[in-house]
Amino acid sequence: MYVIRERFFSIGDDFDVLDEHGTKLFHVDGKVLSVRNKVVIEDPAGQEVATLHRHLVAMRPTYEIRIGGEKAAEVRKKLFTPFREKFTIDVPGPDDLEMKGNLLDHEYVIERGGEEVAAVSKRWLTIRDTYAVRVAAGIEPLLIIGSVLALDLALDRDKSDDDN
Repeated sequence: MYVIRERFFSIGDDFDVLDEHGTKLFHVDGKVLSVRNKVVIEDPAGQEVATLHRHLVAMRPTYEIRIGGEKAAEVRKKLFTPFREKFTIDVPGPDDLEMKGNLLDHEYVIERGGEEVAAVSKRWLTIRDTYAVRVAAGIEPLLIIGSVLALDLALDRDKSDDDN
């Protein structure tokens, strides 16, 4: 289980991703976002383990996740999904993932071929403005964490576009 503070990008500050015991697992550099449209995820020793980069020229919000320097996935909003927002996590090869549920309220699942591989919920925690991410065994946690952060970025961007 991973613990992430909600709405971190609206401030653009750094934050840590913790386990359920409060141990720091990753550090996320949110300041880079405003400078290079990129988010850097580091291990506790400060080594870059993953990045998130927004494609500036795309028909719909698209974020590339790189793990260990290699492209791991693109997270993009589905073009037409009536009544619900849906995002696809396009991984190399056939096993794409899909984010489904109440994305705005951080109550959703991530599925591969109809099978749940991760879940996101605010209800599991009593800490205000945080949500938990549970990742199934055998699934790359950085792929899921990066995808969840990309979704937050896209939704925050949509919200700020609507406010303008």
